[in-house]
Amino acid sequence: MPVDYQQLPAETAQVQPAATASFEQQYEEARRLANAGQPQLALAAYNVLLARSPGDVDVLLGRGIVLSRLERWAEAEADLTAAAKASPEYADVWFALGNLHQWQGQPAKAAEAYGRAAALRPDDAATLTARAAALRAMQPPSQPQARPFIGSPEAAIAAGYTWAAGLTGSVQDAGEVPRWNDQTLSLRHYMKRGSIGFEVLRAHRFDQTDRAWAVDAYASLWQGAYANLRYQLAPGKRLFPEHSGRIELYQSLGNGWEASLSDDLLGFDTRVNIYGVSLARYTGNFYVQLRHQNIVSKDARGSGDRLLARWYYAGNADSYLEATASRGRSDDPLSLGAGRARSGGASLTWVHYLSRDWGGRIGASVARSGAGQARERGISFGLHRRW
Repeated sequence: MPVDYQQLPAETAQVQPAATASFEQQYEEARRLANAGQPQLALAAYNVLLARSPGDVDVLLGRGIVLSRLERWAEAEADLTAAAKASPEYADVWFALGNLHQWQGQPAKAAEAYGRAAALRPDDAATLTARAAALRAMQPPSQPQARPFIGSPEAAIAAGYTWAAGLTGSVQDAGEVPRWNDQTLSLRHYMKRGSIGFEVLRAHRFDQTDRAWAVDAYASLWQGAYANLRYQLAPGKRLFPEHSGRIELYQSLGNGWEASLSDDLLGFDTRVNIYGVSLARYTGNFYVQLRHQNIVSKDARGSGDRLLARWYYAGNADSYLEATASRGRSDDPLSLGAGRARSGGASLTWVHYLSRDWGGRIGASVARSGAGQARERGISFGLHRRW
């Protein structure tokens, strides 16, 4: 975008000179323009800054990122390479170089750059996840894949793939009542900044059958943050709520820590909100998460806690063992047992990919609930395919 400049009058003895913005102020303005989605204006601002301070690493990084967004690859690589040579310990520069190569479809170069960034900040979840995706994209099917570092597998971009499909189900034995069962058929499309999934759900309980349809999306937000949005519709509203929704925001806290806030809305005859907060840690091939939830409806209250631990035993983003333990309490003035009921449960799930394209899962769970401590046992299964 052209920028007009007006020269100062030749005679300035009787004119008060205008205050000149400091270098720091100009730099912050360039960053603001870049983050506000005005790359051309940001580029012009960075050009002015480089004229004032040639070779400034932060300015080279900023201009390189803007040029990458404009897909001016050669110029962007020149800026970022110059910044890396001037400051080889600057992790943000290597991460930006990794993004540049990844967007160009050069996973080997991207993995190398992400690796340099990961060596400088080994516990940063976003950096490790990006490196895992790049490594997975460059490896043939017969080789092991990269390590994962993300709490929700559905949120990670499946490098090298644009689609994933799955069929999962479970059977629950609740004792004296007939066994329950449910199935979910899903199809997910991966894009540059997230994914969107479509699901068909079926449930059979208490001699009743119900079906629902859902849209489930993950979207990358700012640095280290992503969101999960979900909407589900069940016209029959026999077992599922007629309308339900979910929003959860995840934020990396650095050093492998991640936090989230969530709200699940269940549209039964009496509306139910489930408010959640979680804290998680990535370390090595392990992911551990503690989640607390408050369940609120018109006439009752409840709360619950769940501890989840996941071990990526193959060192890749696909195969893992997952264990959970949970406990809960409900306070309902209309229920027996002085209006209070306690529950608890545990599960163990094994997810394994037999090849780069095909994977499966199997799991077992136990639970107890209610004043009478009714016990439930269940098994789950699944088949996954991606392309």
